[in-house]
Amino acid sequence: LMYLANYTRPDIAFVVNLLARYSSSPTRRHWNEVKQTLRYLRGTMDMGLLYLNVLKPELNGYADIGYLSDSYNGKSQTGYLFTSGGTTISWRSVKQIISATSSNHAEILALHEASREYV
Repeated sequence: LMYLANYTRPDIAFVVNLLARYSSSPTRRHWNEVKQTLRYLRGTMDMGLLYLNVLKPELNGYADIGYLSDSYNGKSQTGYLFTSGGTTISWRSVKQIISATSSNHAEILALHEASREYV
């Protein structure tokens, strides 16, 4: 799942990142989520990344957060995605390293991560 999330299927990046946090001590609930993700992948096998030759590709970037997505330690989830010519070329979903003091602070941290990828 990690390979698919990192290289071919940005649509499962969030759930795979979330499940990876519990890989050292998974429960039945986590296994059920893995099976659900596999069912989703089986049902969407025709989806994927298609790269076209575009004369003037336009680069677009998007970033968002899930504020306090981990209520246990007060950390938020960062996600960003870049497209070129309408096709996804880079993406990431990861738990923020530091605890944000507000949703605005978490957004700034997400934009910082996305801008580092852009450069």
